[in-house]
Order: sequence, then structure tokens, then C-alpha cells
Amino acid sequence: MSLISEYFGEEPIITSRRGLVWQTACLLLLLTVIYAPILSSMVAHWRIVPDYSHGFLIVPLALVFAYEKKLYIQAVQFRGSWWGVAILGIGLLLLAVGQLGSLLSPLRAGYVISMMGLVLLLLGTRVFSLLLFPMAFLLMMVPLPQSLVNVVAFPLQLIAAEWAVSLMHLIGIPVLLEGNIIHLAGGDLFVAEACSGLRSLMALLTLGVVFAHFFRRESLALQCLLVASTIPIAIVVNSLRVALTGVLAHEYGQESAGGFIHEFQGMITFSLAFLILLGESKLIDQFIRRPKPVETD
Repeated sequence: MSLISEYFGEEPIITSRRGLVWQTACLLLLLTVIYAPILSSMVAHWRIVPDYSHGFLIVPLALVFAYEKKLYIQAVQFRGSWWGVAILGIGLLLLAVGQLGSLLSPLRAGYVISMMGLVLLLLGTRVFSLLLFPMAFLLMMVPLPQSLVNVVAFPLQLIAAEWAVSLMHLIGIPVLLEGNIIHLAGGDLFVAEACSGLRSLMALLTLGVVFAHFFRRESLALQCLLVASTIPIAIVVNSLRVALTGVLAHEYGQESAGGFIHEFQGMITFSLAFLILLGESKLIDQFIRRPKPVETD
């Protein structure tokens, strides 16, 4: 029985599962067309701002996650829920807030929330619960508000500079820290916003979610632990990258710390972060699978 026939006792126009799926697909397509200007500006943001270049991977990954649920969705009954109207209302509220305040993040998030509302309204709670993770994952493609970036980036710059200076002191390099400026014998290094580690943090956070989804399905708590651990991991490896930049500048001049070498350092440190995440997962496996001691009388 469809949503309309359940609540109003009328024979629905579309009664087949396939028809309801097509109806939902058409409405989602219409929603995408309505939000097209907002979505196109978001894609441009991914292309222009390197911190969010991982956004291009979010939609394909979300589709993979949704496809994984295909057999489960085929086994459940489609029974629409009016709670979807409430979620649609939240999406419209975000749209209104974004339009009135010229705020891009609520506008972009409103698209995902409205999508959730349509799925719940037309297909019901069981399908909604199956697709909740793929749909929520789409929120990771939404760039953070610049006001929040300004608040987060500067403390990350200071942490990266302080930890990098500590590492350089450990290996005997004379260095002085003043705010986010590292004074070396051969010149100064400015730890700019681009060196705050926000790019690696956002990318590693996304990787952590994907990693937890594929490898830690047995426990939501372990999934949350893995995802949360990406934050300190990103901070540590970014500090290591800044320290390495300082070492190169001290030994070979500031020219050696920029350009391709600087980008290559980013790839190396991100790979290191992934290996740390993998090692953490292996340690968790060892802890979980550790045999319990046998009690003897």
C-alpha cells in the first residue's frame, strides 16, 4: 500500500515498486535541477580550493555505498512515511537561511537534507535507514563555512609551527618561533593557512569514514574511534611536514622547500597518515581477537 492510499484511502496512481522507484528518481532529478546553480558553484569550489578537491570522490563513493544495499532494498516493503515532510521542511529552512544570509553552506547542505526527506516520504523508514549512510556521506562534499575555516585554521597553524619547531630542536637545528613564523639561520618560514593541515585533515577525515565503513563494520564504536583518530593523525603528520620543510630550508636554502618538493612532501605525509590509520586498525583487530585466559579450578 502506498503512502497516499494508506492515509487517504485512495487508489494510488503508481502502485508498482518499479513505478515508485521511478517516481522517486524523477523527483530527485527535479530536486537536482532546482539546486543546479548551487551545486555547480560547489563543484567550482572543489576545483579552485585544493582543501576540498576530495569532493569529486564523494558522489561516486556514495553511489557505491548505496549499491551495496541493493539486495536489502529489494527485500523490504516500500511504505512511505510522513516524517519525510519534516525533513523536507528542514531542507527548505536551510535553503531560506542560505538565501537570506547569502550563506553557501546551508544552501548546499539543504540539497542533501531535502534528498533524505524525499526518500523517507516516498520509500519509507526501512529504505531510509538502509540509505542513511550513503546520503549522510554526501554532506562531506559540502565545504566548511569560511567563518569556521578562519576559526579552525589559525590554531592549526600555531600547532603545526610549535610541534615542527620542537622536532627541529630535537635534531639540533637552531630555530626560533614567533607566532606562526619560524625563524631559521638562513631566513624565515611562514606557516600560512595553506600549511595549517586543513586540506589533509578534510581528506583524511573522508578517508577515515570510508576506511571505517569497509573494514570496521562489526562495531559502530570502533568506526567512530577510527574516524575520530584521523584528527590527531592529520595534525601530527602535518607538523612533521612543516618540520621537514624547515630542515630542507635550513640545509639547502628556502628554494628547496617549495614547488614540487613541497607537494611531494604532502603526498608522502598523507601516505604516512594512511599507514598509521591502517596500523591502528590492525592493533584494534589484535585487541579484539586476543584470546581470553582460561580459568582453571
